[in-house]
Order: sequence, then C-alpha cells, then structure tokens
Amino acid sequence: MAPSRHTEKVGQYRGCDLAHFPATGTPAAEKARHWSGHLYIQVLAAILCGALLGHFAPATGAALKPLGDAFIALVKMVIAPVIFLTLVTGIAGMGNLGGLGRVVGKAFAYFLFFSTLALILGLIVAHIVQPGAGLHIQPAQLDQSAVKSYAKAAHDQTITGFLLHVIPTTLVSPLTDGDILQTLLIAVLFGIAASLVGEPARPVIELLERFSAIVFRMVGILMRAAPIGAFGAMAFTVGKFGVGSLANLAGLVATFYLTSLIFVLVVLGAVGWGCGFSILKLIRYLRSELLLVLGTSSSEAALPGLIEKMEAAGCAKPVVGLVVPTGYSFNLDGTNIYMTLAALFIAQACDVNLTLGQQLLLLGVAMLSSKGAAGVTGAGFITLAATLSIVPDVPVAGMALILGVDRFMSECRSLTNFVGNAVATIVVARWENALDHERLTAALDGHPRPPRRDPDITNGAEAWT
Repeated sequence: MAPSRHTEKVGQYRGCDLAHFPATGTPAAEKARHWSGHLYIQVLAAILCGALLGHFAPATGAALKPLGDAFIALVKMVIAPVIFLTLVTGIAGMGNLGGLGRVVGKAFAYFLFFSTLALILGLIVAHIVQPGAGLHIQPAQLDQSAVKSYAKAAHDQTITGFLLHVIPTTLVSPLTDGDILQTLLIAVLFGIAASLVGEPARPVIELLERFSAIVFRMVGILMRAAPIGAFGAMAFTVGKFGVGSLANLAGLVATFYLTSLIFVLVVLGAVGWGCGFSILKLIRYLRSELLLVLGTSSSEAALPGLIEKMEAAGCAKPVVGLVVPTGYSFNLDGTNIYMTLAALFIAQACDVNLTLGQQLLLLGVAMLSSKGAAGVTGAGFITLAATLSIVPDVPVAGMALILGVDRFMSECRSLTNFVGNAVATIVVARWENALDHERLTAALDGHPRPPRRDPDITNGAEAWT
C-alpha cells in the first residue's frame, strides 16, 4: 500500500524532536543552545549527583528508589504503542511483503552470529584472566536462599512455554500489558493484513500515523523527566549497595567491563567500519540514551529514543520497527558475554575443572536459554541460573558469589546490548538497501535531521528517503 500524502509532514513532528532536535531543525539553532539544555548533559549531571548523594547519605539515596521506578514505568507505558504504531505503519507502506521476511531472516542471522561470538569471547577471556581462580569456595558453605527465586524462575522458563507466551490473550492485551514480543506479533499481523486489504485500509493507516505523531511527542515530553529518573535510580544503587561492595569481586566486574568494551570497540567497531560508519561516532550520537541506560540500569527506558534516532539516522522505518524490538529480546551481546564469563568464574571459584566438551555444552545451553528467558525481568541472572541448572558440573549455589555485584554488572550488560542493537539496525538496513547513507553521516557528525516516514521496502535506498 502506497504511503499517504501527509506522511512526510507527520514525520516532521514526531515526538523525540523535543528532546533530540532543535526547535528550528537547523544546525545553527543546535549550536546556539546553551550546553545545559542538552539532555545528555542533564542526565550525566543527575547521575553524578545521585552517586554522590548515595555515597554520603546512603539512607536518603536508598529512599529515592521510587523516582527511578516511576520514570521507568512512565517510559514502559508508551513502549508498546511506539512499537505497534512504528511497525504497523511501516509494514503497511511496503509494496511487497516479501521484504518483511527478508528483514526478519537477515536480522535473526545477525543475532545468532554475534550472540554466539559474544558467548565465545566471554569463554576465552575467562580462561585468560581466570578471575575466580584461587578462591577455593565450597558450594555447601554458600547461602543458597538468596538465589532460590532466580533458580525457580529459570526452571519455569521453557522453550515451549516461551513460544506459547508470545501469543497474547486478545488483540489489545499486548498494548495494555506492555509485552514486547506479543506487541511485535500483533503489529506484524495487523500490518500485513492492512497491506493485503489495500485501499480500504488507507484511512486506518492514516489515523495510526496521526496517533504516532502524538505518541512520539508524548515520548519527547517524558524524556524531560529523564534526569530526575536517573538521579533517583543512581542514588538508590549507590546508597543501597555501596561502591565498597565491589571490592571483593572487583576482578570479575573489571574483567566483564573490559571484555564488553573490547566487544563494542573491536568487534562492533569492525562491523561499523565494514559498513562505512564509526562506532565511536555512533556512541556519541546515542549518548543521551546510553547515559539514560547507565543511570536507570534499564535499556527499555531508552527504547523509544533508539527507534527515533535510528530513523533519523537514515534507517528505514520497517527495518527499525522490526530489528530494534526483536533485538531487545534476541540480540543480547552483553548478557551473553556475562553468562559464559560468570559461569566460568563460578566454576573456577569452586575448583570445578570443566572439560572442553562440558564448556561447549555450556555454550550451547547458554545460547538456547538466553532465548528462552527473553523479555523476563532480570533476564541476565535468570538465564545464568537456567544454564547452570542444565549443566550440573557448575553448582547453581555458586551464583550467590556474584549476586552482590550483579547490580553493578547489569549496567554494562544493558549498555552493550543497547549498542549492539543500534549496530544491528544499521547493518540490516544496509543489507536491505534501505539505509540513507547521507542521513546517517549527517546524524553521526552531529547534525541529525528530523526523521521521515518511510515508503516502499522493495525499491532500494532511494524509496526510503
């Protein structure tokens, strides 16, 4: 179905313009803005203030947890509508639905390859650094009660149960429950049906495009509260757990952060170089969202902003609508690094010597269980429990060793996952010839243009601009 006449105008008023683009839409206006008016500066200042408050007044900092929770809840409130509207209007504008299958196939091929690569990298680094060696922990002496809830959640997560859970109760329940995968399913089905119906569905799609303009404007308004949410979340984290709690497991935390940094700069950097963009420029472009993830420990809080910025960077709307939400569940590079690194840390700490066959089994199980726990709250720790429960050589009780610092590693998991999904979106768009390279270059050079609505996926890059 061809795009409607007003689509470009709708695109000019999408909501995150409020947070990311100057009122006039010109580079001169952007430069003229005072530095304190930039969202990433405000979020960074809020993170620093929250960390200081949590350190010097722990009780007060811990009491500010509702600020972070409230902000994340506000953003999660609009995630399902954002995904639904982005995907439905994008798919409905496709001239050939065969493009939909191509995008999904290429996205999952990318996810599978780089998820496996992340698992292998974690395995290799654990062998080289051996962060758990020399601790000589006896599993029987560990407090297993702290990890029972995670082990139970992991036991309840099966592949069959996960697949059945993707099917929602009603057509509208995903929009009210906020389940990403269920929303994806309904949006794809609705978009395909609208495209097949053709001309009679045009008024509905035009109405959804107008709804999209309103919802994205709402997102822009909510982003103004990001510094408050980041302040409360960071104050709670430092006040509740304390920076001092990192000391006894600093080796593991430092190893994980360094490994994730290597993956982002070297592996994803090489991918970016091959696709004609700089990973460092991409990180700079996404700095507001990355700081938001760092401050709140929630990559979901930055999902609407990522969708907006990827469209502004020249990635076609249907590609963004499919790859970004799907990647949030299936492209978990940071989580995969954490899983093999943490599993081998526990094995080393408990003096468990794993054979090559056992390590390969661990890697295979981790790959499957990471998909089975997709979309589950605390998925990183739950996935690790699921993996260790299937590979009995490594004691599940050993998870108690890292429970205290898992909170500090969750930020790094989320940041790595976030950057990985941004790179995946650009790569898949390029594979589909659905990437506006000029718009991408302008965005990464610091002069982003307001995003446009995208037409036909089948006619090459020219049709997407």
